[in-house]
Amino acid sequence: MRPFSGSDCMKPVGGCINRAFGNKEPWQVAAITATTVLGTVWIWTELTKDESLYVRGKRQFFRLAKKIPAVRREVEKELSKAKNDFETEIQKSNQHLTYTTRLPEKGLSKEQILGLVDDHLKTGHYDWRDGRVSGAVYGYNPELVQLVTEVYGKASYTNPLHSDLFPGVCKMEAEVVRMACTLFNGNSSSCGTMTTGGTESICMAMKAYRDYAREHKGITKPNIVVPRTVHAAFDKGGQYFNIHVRYVDVDPDTYEVDIKKFKRAINSNTILLVGSAPNFPYGTIDDIESIAALGVKYDIPVHVDACLGSFVVALVRHAGYQLRNFDFAVKGVTSISADTHKYGFAPKGSSVIMYSHKKFKDHQFTVTTDWPGGVYGSPTVNGSRAGGIIAACWATMMSFGYEGYLEATKRIVDTARYIERGVRQIDGIFIFGKPATSVIAMGSNVFDIFRLSDALCKLGWNLNPLQFPSGIHICITDMHTKPGVADKFVADLRTCTAEIMKDPGQPVVGKFALYGMAQSIPDRSVIGEVTRLYIHSMYYTPEK
Repeated sequence: MRPFSGSDCMKPVGGCINRAFGNKEPWQVAAITATTVLGTVWIWTELTKDESLYVRGKRQFFRLAKKIPAVRREVEKELSKAKNDFETEIQKSNQHLTYTTRLPEKGLSKEQILGLVDDHLKTGHYDWRDGRVSGAVYGYNPELVQLVTEVYGKASYTNPLHSDLFPGVCKMEAEVVRMACTLFNGNSSSCGTMTTGGTESICMAMKAYRDYAREHKGITKPNIVVPRTVHAAFDKGGQYFNIHVRYVDVDPDTYEVDIKKFKRAINSNTILLVGSAPNFPYGTIDDIESIAALGVKYDIPVHVDACLGSFVVALVRHAGYQLRNFDFAVKGVTSISADTHKYGFAPKGSSVIMYSHKKFKDHQFTVTTDWPGGVYGSPTVNGSRAGGIIAACWATMMSFGYEGYLEATKRIVDTARYIERGVRQIDGIFIFGKPATSVIAMGSNVFDIFRLSDALCKLGWNLNPLQFPSGIHICITDMHTKPGVADKFVADLRTCTAEIMKDPGQPVVGKFALYGMAQSIPDRSVIGEVTRLYIHSMYYTPEK
């Protein structure tokens, strides 16, 4: 009898299988077969999920760890302390105000109400009018405030949902969108809608592309590919619309997205590619032309987030500065979000989402055809919308005109470049990448950068903290272009840095120490819980 060899299994393979199952009962053969097939499908499903096994395993580990009584008690102790700290800070800020927890028995007079409004608006540690705040308020002109106040008053009760009642307001919105499309080099096919802010503009684009991909490509497990530095609104949109967000790291020198890694992140379920112009943390612009080329190659829409850059990034080349192409002039760019309430200087609550073609905009709309209340359709998240905001935005754009926005752009970018040059001359700190428009981000390899933030805070400056890596940034607005503001910032920055450099190894203390500590906590869900407590604290009212 010759010895058994592997070749026996090849002649035929069925012979091998028969011998392996020769002594099994039929039900055992069926059970083994079913288990093998289902097990293989399960393993394949787990391995091909958008999130890696490592990420899911890490999250599960921390979830289980927090179920251990001792661990949970310690976490709850720290969360309780954070809650008390947040509420104490709120109480301290509003200690001169009286809380109203039920409707007054009789309505207040106009004078009483206006007095209370003034009292509420005076709270806070910073005077944003003096140009010491990063971003937040992008321009303040008393004459413009008077204009938009009057316009908003006239249109405050209008609602474009009822287009038959307020066709003029709808016309204003259409003109805001068309003027914005023109600024971003859109052609006659470009279109869009107004929204309440950059987050809604981004979320509307994600919703539109999700539905477009589902209808035209049959994609039911969508993902989008974005730079690590993209705005957090994309994560919010992912949570809202069940879209997985695939983050791609940026180049550590340029702080622009790594195009090679970006390309590798694309797969058959990718419904959208995203780039920033500029991004929020560092103010750098991603290589939109390369991203758009990938979009054309793989037939995937490309969205450019210009919410922060707004009209400044649209006009910076007109103001004499060099900037790579990023808008509808780039083949493959299919949508752009831009905030009119930032460098459009309109009142808060207005933004624009623009598309290269209405086939994408169609999928942004929500239409309900079988409701007993009638056929219902709305272009954005909201049904009823504030016609006053639309009118005020329109009035602001009409007031500024092209020349007004161009002059503002030149003032802002001139100031940003002036501050950038000053910062680069200060020993001990560096600038992340190459700022494209108005954001200047700083870090240090010598000392904890949050010490500098703390020192500037004590002098009345309010800058934005960054993480991974630690940094701070200032977003230059028209408020910083006032005489002396830029010089004062650079001088204070130089003085504070020089003082810190006398003992660079000293740790940061106080509330700014929390920023560094938060980055070191591996379980990010804990940071999420603390953040939720902070948001809850903003709605604090006393029990009695």
